[in-house]
Amino acid sequence: MSNPSSLLFVAATLCLAVFFANWLTRFSWGKSVGTPIFAILICAVLANTGLIPSAMDGHPIYDGVFTYIAPLGIFIALLEVDLKSLKKAGLPLLLLFLLGSLATVIGVLTAWVLVQPAEAIGPLAPAVAGMYTGTYIGGAINFNAIALHYKVNEAGTLFAATTVVDNLVGTPWIIATLILPKYLQKLFPRKKNETAASGEKSLSQESISISSISSLLALALLGIAVSKAVVTWFPQVPEILVLTSLALVLAQFPAVQQLRGKHTLGYFLILLFLAVVGTLCDLGALVEVGDLAFTLILFVTILILVHGLVVFGVGALFKMDWDMIAVASQANIGGTTTALASAESLQRPDLLIPGILVGSLGNAIGTYIGFAVASGLF
Repeated sequence: MSNPSSLLFVAATLCLAVFFANWLTRFSWGKSVGTPIFAILICAVLANTGLIPSAMDGHPIYDGVFTYIAPLGIFIALLEVDLKSLKKAGLPLLLLFLLGSLATVIGVLTAWVLVQPAEAIGPLAPAVAGMYTGTYIGGAINFNAIALHYKVNEAGTLFAATTVVDNLVGTPWIIATLILPKYLQKLFPRKKNETAASGEKSLSQESISISSISSLLALALLGIAVSKAVVTWFPQVPEILVLTSLALVLAQFPAVQQLRGKHTLGYFLILLFLAVVGTLCDLGALVEVGDLAFTLILFVTILILVHGLVVFGVGALFKMDWDMIAVASQANIGGTTTALASAESLQRPDLLIPGILVGSLGNAIGTYIGFAVASGLF
């Protein structure tokens, strides 16, 4: 599929997949799954049934998404990170989130020792460990950033396997964090802490304008251009870290903070990237790499179990709010999106904004910690 009409058909299908993925979250059961996972699953089905091509075979639209759309989305999403405003999250949630981040690193290192993934994965095993570290500290932004740097996305079968396993094991944990607080509250009652006023405006109601869109795209495109220029001068510096750092610096300026639509535009671009990732989920290829799939499932299962035991264990020890523990864990494991879904499903509107804030912190630090883990294991 290389003629213009075919290219446009694939691009339109990706946009429609994002539309329906977001539409499904209008239902209560859909909120617990989340738009990112739906986008991946929809495009996985479309690719596996042959309605659109698999990215594993290469495609100009997919290449453009990997090269330009993904970095644009990451940059714009990070413009939301106001480091000063993180104090609004409240000390308990912030401490739980940082504990969860540490627990993720412990989980990755524990799984590395127990599973010995390098034997099945090969030389990219440390990069995969870094990807899982990043994604289970702050969500898919970090997973994709590290994958792009180490070019894991170009190893089609491996990237498809890591993505499928991430969803396969991560989704049950999302469901678990929605169920556990209710039962734990009955067995071990805890006083619920309100860290923010309820009734805050939903991000789905975020306003957007032509001025904001043009400004955000200009900043992002210039940021990518500067990042590419820097790495030509200093090739040993990862381009995505330069991009991340530029975005975080710009995000602290009041003029950038006042721009509307950062969440909407950045999130949409990231969802397009995840939709393309869905086309990499060739289930036939996953079956063919049986041992690799088993290794990754075991690796991620151990990682998440260690994370959960540490976060809920320490939270229980200090008699902390079960809902807050769950939202903090989801801010780690799924990022801002699932933290929002968790707070809404638990009927805790007071945790919506704090969940967003600590999720933003995860976006900010996850890539750095993921790179640190990957570098240490190489």
